[in-house]
Amino acid sequence: MSFSSRDELSRQLRIALPIFGGQLAQSANGFVDTVMAGRVSALDLAAVAVGASIWVPIFLFMTGLLMTTTSVLSRHLGAGESHRLSPVMQQAITLGIACGVLAFIVLRNTGPVLAWMDVDPAMRPIVKDYLIGLSWGMPPIAIVLALRSYTEAQNDTRPVLWISVIGLLANIPINYVLIYGKLGFPAMGGVGCGWATALVMWLMAVLMLCYVAWHRSYANARLSLFPWVLERGTLWYLFSIGLPVGLAIFFEVSVFAVIALLISQSGAIVVAGHQLALNFTSLVFMLPLSFALAATARIGRARGQRDEVALRGAIRVAFRITLCIGVVAALFLVALRDVIPLIYTDNAEVIGLASYLLLFAALYQISDALQVSANGCLRGYEDTRIPMLLTLFAYWGMGLPVGYVLATGSSVLAPMGPSGYWLGLFVGLSCSALLLGARLRWRLRQPL
Repeated sequence: MSFSSRDELSRQLRIALPIFGGQLAQSANGFVDTVMAGRVSALDLAAVAVGASIWVPIFLFMTGLLMTTTSVLSRHLGAGESHRLSPVMQQAITLGIACGVLAFIVLRNTGPVLAWMDVDPAMRPIVKDYLIGLSWGMPPIAIVLALRSYTEAQNDTRPVLWISVIGLLANIPINYVLIYGKLGFPAMGGVGCGWATALVMWLMAVLMLCYVAWHRSYANARLSLFPWVLERGTLWYLFSIGLPVGLAIFFEVSVFAVIALLISQSGAIVVAGHQLALNFTSLVFMLPLSFALAATARIGRARGQRDEVALRGAIRVAFRITLCIGVVAALFLVALRDVIPLIYTDNAEVIGLASYLLLFAALYQISDALQVSANGCLRGYEDTRIPMLLTLFAYWGMGLPVGYVLATGSSVLAPMGPSGYWLGLFVGLSCSALLLGARLRWRLRQPL
């Protein structure tokens, strides 16, 4: 079959850019919570931050678990098997609801975790109540994540963008009412952020269900939820390929959490500079991640069509895009390293340290973009178990140990402090890019 790189680029852009916008809108919710809780008290601000450090990894795990549904649905669509969309989606929603209910139970029983984290006793009641409120949003947001795969598989990512933006706009007034006690509601402080987030999650679930039920984009492959049929084999398959992705995301998030914990011993200025640089680079990372998600959908469809030319073309275009993003991001961070910290703070010491650390962040932008692209392509192959082990080795076997040695010093190396950990991240991400790239090359040599 004929293949046009320009057409493939256009398709991946149409899929990826709305995903990127939706991710920015979702991240902005955390910013809104931080600002509005901070106006109540420093205690409420800290409690919301601690609560987020508990529920966000759980949310990311669920995201990874359900993410691979996109490649399965894309494969069926590519093969012309649209009759399989509803049965597969029923299993994905079943898996999502089960995860959401489990998350609901976990978030309502975080007392031992808070004690283990040695959270300030004055803060614990606020954190617990914040998480209890937020726990009600876990089942509906799991449904949103499952339905997101349905829309992405059909190359329609607009609802991800618009519903995320609507959720952000709704979060602000709901926060205002619940945090500060308006319209007859009691003033809940930081706890109100949890309840507001849960309400927004329910709103997003309702909007997503309505969109896929009625929008004309899905007229030829309309999702049907009745009769509901449990396919144990399909359910187990979705779980078996999704679990490694969820665990891989958890491994990556946990490395950053451990580094933050190790750096916390260096004082407030060092912690602030590290978190500032990390926060901004996390926003930059969303762009190559969005294109990786687009590559998953495109490769899944090419596999279903058994079109090796289109499959290789989609991979080639995905890598070219993410390589360009990595190069531009690196140059951007180097050029604006003295300006970026001013967005966050006016403390000269924090600005100086963050500016210095952004130079190290620039080092790994290309590696980070390439490794996330390779992972997205492998998800399109529904290949997730070996990539999980490879990323586990790269982050925990290479990146963290190297970072720790560089940061703390050894008999032959002087301690580098926080910059040592950032060099460790460069080593870990570069190792991940090489290993995942090798795995993808192996995949390309296998019969389609």
